[in-house]
Amino acid sequence: MTPQRLQSALVLAAAVLAASTPTLLAYNVAPSPTFYNQALAFALWGGFAFVCLPRKVSGAAWPLWAALALLGGAVLWSWSTLGLPQGLALSALAMLAGCAVLVGAGLAAGQTGPDGHAEQLFALFCWAWLAAGMVNLVVGGLQVFAPALVDRHWVALSSYPGRAVGNLRQPNHLSSVFMWSCVATMGLLLLKRLTLKWAAVLMAALVFGVVLTASRTGLVSVLLLALWALVDRRLPKPARLLLLATPLMYAVCWWGMAQWAAATQAVFSGSQRLAEGDISSSRFGIWSNTLALIKAQPWTGVGYGNFNLAWTLTPFPGRPVAFFDHTHNLPLQLAVELGLPLAAAVMGLLLWALVRALRNSQGQTAPGLAAAQRCAGMAVLMIGLHSQLEYPLWYAYFLLPAGWAFGFAMAPPQPRGAALAVAPIPSTIPSTIPTTNPSTSHPSVALAAVAALLVLGAVLSVLDYRRVTVIFTSRQQNTPLATRIAVGQKTVLFGHHADYAAANAGPHSKGVDAAFDRASRYLLDTRLMMAWADALHAQGDTDMARHLAGRLREFRKPEAASYFARCTSTPDAPAAAGGYMCETPAALVDWHRYLKTSR
Repeated sequence: MTPQRLQSALVLAAAVLAASTPTLLAYNVAPSPTFYNQALAFALWGGFAFVCLPRKVSGAAWPLWAALALLGGAVLWSWSTLGLPQGLALSALAMLAGCAVLVGAGLAAGQTGPDGHAEQLFALFCWAWLAAGMVNLVVGGLQVFAPALVDRHWVALSSYPGRAVGNLRQPNHLSSVFMWSCVATMGLLLLKRLTLKWAAVLMAALVFGVVLTASRTGLVSVLLLALWALVDRRLPKPARLLLLATPLMYAVCWWGMAQWAAATQAVFSGSQRLAEGDISSSRFGIWSNTLALIKAQPWTGVGYGNFNLAWTLTPFPGRPVAFFDHTHNLPLQLAVELGLPLAAAVMGLLLWALVRALRNSQGQTAPGLAAAQRCAGMAVLMIGLHSQLEYPLWYAYFLLPAGWAFGFAMAPPQPRGAALAVAPIPSTIPSTIPTTNPSTSHPSVALAAVAALLVLGAVLSVLDYRRVTVIFTSRQQNTPLATRIAVGQKTVLFGHHADYAAANAGPHSKGVDAAFDRASRYLLDTRLMMAWADALHAQGDTDMARHLAGRLREFRKPEAASYFARCTSTPDAPAAAGGYMCETPAALVDWHRYLKTSR
């Protein structure tokens, strides 16, 4: 096997592992249901970037890097001035840095010239996502058609009967995997790696997978495929017809599933979704609340990472009853946490980068490279659409490949004849870099090094995470809970999870006030709100305790019924006197006061 073929095989293996494994891992350990998936994504996408032997890159992606830098500055400001916990701040910074590295790797891949190397790299990327989609289709099919065969170790059990959720356990995430696989299928067709017949069969299978998820976001994404066919006049006619046929494929698959469910008395979750009264799944409610928060703090926002705390502790009598830690809309999330000026700057840079990426393919002289960049841009658009209704970019297994695709699409058009100046992909990194054309013909040692750091960081994060999982394990422990909590609180990235355990261990736990302050910045839930209100009342902050109890009442959670039982009067059981949770605060309590409870 020649060195070039060996490297292609290595890149393909790395790409398939990076795209597939994080989405297929069913194993997880409390307290985070997706940590191992995200750690795998960091390690494997970092490995993919490394084995691609990335070239030195130009500054073509500067708008995207600038947007990431502004977000990083917002994280640092929230960490230093608003007390964002160290673990949450470092995790956010690691995500942004990882995305910046993958943007550079994608940009370098797109700059290998119009001699076929960039096309080959993108084709390998597409094969990887096609493989990920097909294997996830098997997982989703088992969850819907053969749930009795699901072992919960290799295939996760769906919490929604008759609905495919994948091993990520989120139907919208699974639908996004399928949609990226559809874009990859189109990319392979345009690059002549797939025949039209095979592309049609695979596209139909993947659209069927979207139907199994019963995801409304998935349905809108299928319509985006058809819109692509209408807008992009450079697509060959067979490819355009295939894309235009995807909504019809979706309708046929939906009808077929409805008929199957009726004939077998099985459950098809899609039919139940149509019958739901709230088509937005509480998104309209959370968006309305978010706009109110933006109106109250338009210039600086509530601070990065503070949306859940600010929203939960602000009175919203008609609020959605689920605990939201995100607005489920990227522009709104940026606006509420960063403030309108900074959010406008970030969104402006992202949109500028996207427009440049979509226009780059028009100036490419190599048809294959132009097609690859259009598909890369479409992958970014697809996850961007998902980000208007969810928050997939807060997960490494979507953010990192999106960064690579974005960087690839932003590679500037190569001038005619540039292929003559581009060397083949080398099998090893040269020890010396010649002075001729260094920007395109030699790998970037620095970029390879930071890609390797992603792999190392993922390994270290797993070791750090294992120190906090022992707090939540159901197995018998020889070490006292208080000791395990204390060890967990000293972890670099996951101390807030240990703080949650400390906050619920009782008001006499060591450092419990600080634990409430940090744990509440991750996610306020019923148990934490009740414990925090009790602690505030015990230390004399009764108005703050009353306000917190009033906010919990708005969520109407059944598990809080006993907490509020003393507030309910009946002829046989009059309400108990003196319960702070039954009283209103003597003065208005602003949510910012809760940031200072431990300082």
